[in-house]
Amino acid sequence: MAKKHVAVLLGGFSSERPVSLSSGNACADALEGEGYRVTRVDVDHDLGRVLAELRPDAAFNALHGPFGEDGKVQGILEYLEIPYTHSGVLASALAMDKEKAKLVARASGIPVAESKIRNRFEIGSRHPMKPPYVVKPVNEGSSFGVVIVKADQPHPPQVIQSHDWKYGDTVMVERFVHGRELTCAVMGDVALGVTEIVPVGHSFYDYDAKYVAGGSKHECPAKISPNIYQKIQTLALKAHQAIGCRGVTRSDFRYDDRHSENGELIWLEVNTQPGMTPTSLVPELAAHAGHGFGELLRWMVEDASCLR
Repeated sequence: MAKKHVAVLLGGFSSERPVSLSSGNACADALEGEGYRVTRVDVDHDLGRVLAELRPDAAFNALHGPFGEDGKVQGILEYLEIPYTHSGVLASALAMDKEKAKLVARASGIPVAESKIRNRFEIGSRHPMKPPYVVKPVNEGSSFGVVIVKADQPHPPQVIQSHDWKYGDTVMVERFVHGRELTCAVMGDVALGVTEIVPVGHSFYDYDAKYVAGGSKHECPAKISPNIYQKIQTLALKAHQAIGCRGVTRSDFRYDDRHSENGELIWLEVNTQPGMTPTSLVPELAAHAGHGFGELLRWMVEDASCLR
């Protein structure tokens, strides 16, 4: 029996277009290797018409950033009744709004850092909270627009009010959490392993550390105590379920063990469309759990549905 016709949605027009092209092409190649008939769709504003003409059996959503993972593309796919991968309309929109996702996480007993929402023009010459803190757009991915304000910085970051700022006027100001960068993937209703991310030549896990070869080192599995390892897995699955996610997600954490092994563990966010590039974390975590790249993608395609 012929395998499914899969439309791989890639590219798009967000800040994360290059990442999506890399993810999407890697996934398309692997799905072809699994025997699927694949059509690569470089997403533009005519996506609805293109998909209506293609009528694929499933859509593999490899888009990143606004429009791709904030519920909009998911709504188009629901309207066209094309089964798709990853999370549905509501969960995608909720997870993309960092502050609203944190409200749901906090209500579910997941530890989050204190934060406040501000219009970027309200942040003038006075710190909006005691430094150190982080300023980030409420609905961007890949660390775009993230600014870390150190404890000794005399004033808020001026770039936020500059004409060069292109990440929207609403920002989240969040307490900076010292410590290690940890991440955990969820596949269906199972939490996979935990990876520690160590940026190489970068002050934090920014865009280049994520996607440039050699920009970071991944310690998989993370060398942390078994109880913290298991706690991260529990919290990642809880966040996945509380926000209503489906398919594959990845939750990011900060773990401050400077003073105690039991230290402070903080959930940062859930990624409903985690990267699938050669340097991405989810394929590594899946491989550690015994799922090769092709097998992982095949599971995602067969898991595709509407009303997610």
